[in-house]
Amino acid sequence: MAQKVVIGMVAGEASGDLLGSHLMAALQEARPDLKFVGIGGPKMQSAGMEVLFPMEKLAVNGYVEVLRHYLEIVGIRRKLRAYFLANRPDLFIAIDAPDFNIDLELALKQQGIPTIHYVSPSIWAWRGERIHKIKRAVSHMLALFPHEPKLYRQAGVPVDYVGHPLADMLPEQPKRAEMRETMHISLKAKVFAFLPGSRQSEVKYLARTYIETAKLILQQLPDARFLVPLVSRETRGIFEQALYDCDAQELPITMLFGHAQDAMIAADGVLVASGTATLEAALLKRPMVITYRMSALSWWLMKRKSYQPYFGLPNILCERFVVPELMQEDATPENLTQALLNLVNNTEAVAQLEQTFTALHQTLRQNTAQKAAAAILPYLPAHENL
Repeated sequence: MAQKVVIGMVAGEASGDLLGSHLMAALQEARPDLKFVGIGGPKMQSAGMEVLFPMEKLAVNGYVEVLRHYLEIVGIRRKLRAYFLANRPDLFIAIDAPDFNIDLELALKQQGIPTIHYVSPSIWAWRGERIHKIKRAVSHMLALFPHEPKLYRQAGVPVDYVGHPLADMLPEQPKRAEMRETMHISLKAKVFAFLPGSRQSEVKYLARTYIETAKLILQQLPDARFLVPLVSRETRGIFEQALYDCDAQELPITMLFGHAQDAMIAADGVLVASGTATLEAALLKRPMVITYRMSALSWWLMKRKSYQPYFGLPNILCERFVVPELMQEDATPENLTQALLNLVNNTEAVAQLEQTFTALHQTLRQNTAQKAAAAILPYLPAHENL
């Protein structure tokens, strides 16, 4: 029986799991002799990955939150490093999660295992000094955004711009009327999609704020409806508890298991936690308000190291404030309500946003998984039976 070519992989959260599953499919199409092992979520597992540790263990955010789980996360990385050095993969692919992955890549590369990092760490936004460590740790960088490769080339890191897979996946013209019909929502209704994040820590910080914002919107739009996609039973439980604590069980809120894109397509406006979901909202051409809350210490540390005035990907990629950002202490229900209603009630602003986001969509659509696979294949050993 032909021996498999082994690729070690680590994805740290839901967006990485999606990226990883698409990349695995593209690689398997070119090389059916591949075996994948490491850390991934349900999508990567369904694509055939042997999962050594649950991905949820890595999905924490913010300095304080990471510190709480530090020993466990470091322990997983130590065990994973030992596993890969004892069972050497032919290649290691890190998908995002730089704080976990770069130290692991450094240890593996020093032992002669080539390392690919898929999703550039945001060195253009903060902690730019990381590029020196990245150069030592990474054999090849795969960048999702067009402004990133220049930084790596200047530092002498091999890099390819591969675009963003969401731009390949999402339609340039979402079918809003059809989605409303599928969800049994009238086209006349004012609908808001509220996305409080995929991590439990994010939902804990934002749930009450979102619920109080819904209450204020209802005072001005009594027929408004709210769609709240949640990625897991745990995050749903946190949001349900917040509804109970806010005495808000009667609000016209529909909680969804996943289906974030469906909710955004159906919505007139989106309230979204900073992260990949902001890019999804932009690619779906929806007006949005970006918000985030974390511990005061995490926020202070992050602000000190930030180079840019923006946090949301749509604003970063457009290099200007195309949508409002209300972060930390500015993220009050009153401010969020005013920003959302100002936006969705301004038809000219909504039309301009659609134009801006369509141009962004076209820039990011690059057939990403296939481009990434093409950059990775030269690092794999030739197989005698292929």
